[in-house]
Amino acid sequence: MVQPRPTVPLAQPWQFPASTQHVLDNGIQVLLYNRPGQHITSTRLLVPTPIAVEPRALEGVATMVSRTMDEGTQSHTADEMAELFELSGIAYGAGYGARGLTLETDSTAAKSAQAWALLTECLREPAFPEQEVSRHVRQRLSEIEHEDASPDMRAAKECVANFYDQRSRASRPAGGTADTVSAITAEECARFHASWIRPEGTTVVVAGEIDEQQVLHDLSATIGSWQVDSAAPQDDSLAAEVAPGETRVRFVHRPGAVQTEIYLGSYGPDRRVEGGWAPYPALSFVMGGSPNARLDAVLREEKGYTYGFRSVFRPRSEGGMFIVSGSVRNEVTVEATALTLEILDKAAEGFTQEETRAATDFIGKTAPARYATADAVADEAVMLRSNGLGTEFVSSYLEQLATLQAADLDAAWRRWADQPRTIVLVGDAEAHAAGIRDLGIGEVTVV
Repeated sequence: MVQPRPTVPLAQPWQFPASTQHVLDNGIQVLLYNRPGQHITSTRLLVPTPIAVEPRALEGVATMVSRTMDEGTQSHTADEMAELFELSGIAYGAGYGARGLTLETDSTAAKSAQAWALLTECLREPAFPEQEVSRHVRQRLSEIEHEDASPDMRAAKECVANFYDQRSRASRPAGGTADTVSAITAEECARFHASWIRPEGTTVVVAGEIDEQQVLHDLSATIGSWQVDSAAPQDDSLAAEVAPGETRVRFVHRPGAVQTEIYLGSYGPDRRVEGGWAPYPALSFVMGGSPNARLDAVLREEKGYTYGFRSVFRPRSEGGMFIVSGSVRNEVTVEATALTLEILDKAAEGFTQEETRAATDFIGKTAPARYATADAVADEAVMLRSNGLGTEFVSSYLEQLATLQAADLDAAWRRWADQPRTIVLVGDAEAHAAGIRDLGIGEVTVV
């Protein structure tokens, strides 16, 4: 007997998990996300000191501080700290972004209090041993060489260097340049930490299957005990200011390159944009976020120029960028650049309802899977916190996403489509710079 085909119900609206909010005795904000069944407790701690406070001649020192806070403290050597983390199965990480220092731990619930105690030790009494700092400086210098040798990384660095005003910290690598990193010492790391790493404004996010009262007790005994007696310095750092001017093209010469990396950036919205954020992830998907996206449909499937092109609206706390990037075969550099710009310009003619529905279905219906684990919840919460937003933002934009029509995408695209572009190509300039100039898209500079 043939069984009837089952009826598949429509996906129900999904909400980002709600948090409970608390304040420790030292003023640190606490966000707790109880996720039953998630037996790994994920913790994220954000110290909201912008990277722009670094001394100009020592850019990269904030990154170096984040990488060496666990490399020995006043109480334990680097090897002892490593053993304490490893033997307890505690994963530790740290990094410095545009909006501040983030430290993270992942551990079983039984080891979470120990993880917070070790994290507090890194915050309160890092030793910055000269030997360890020097080792990380050498590693960072090696990374810089790799970034400059990698076409996509080189293109990204060149783009922001020309997109943002030269006075703005956003125009230079977060991890510093070879010149500034070379000047970083253990003493400079200790000075930056003592000046800027402090509990004021700090937020701790904890996600997992948790006993809330026990978690608050353990946090109070560890992170809640962190104090800094000195007054905080004045933060007079500049915002990320966009360089004025028309579309400009930078061609980074790589003699004999078999591929050309194409990287375009233009001014875009932040998450607080008028009309709501939801149209912009959808536009990213339609233009360059799937195998059926407009860029890939032409450049990959029809022409065979590339393995794939990507597009994304990348918001900052204020403003943002729309970025398109991908690599093409060397001999089609000019044609591929012209086609990329043509596809972007034609988008102003409008989007279809089919494209809109494909984008909203994918983004909205995969959201529960994207945020299924405690670490994903904690990561999203601390990222939004660094931009002054709560995780209710996710639920709000997903709700708006479900109502989007093609006309909404049209209006959102037109709002930013006419922004000047910073275009970077990394490839054989001798072979193709003249052809790029003939496109008449802007002044071409070969570097």
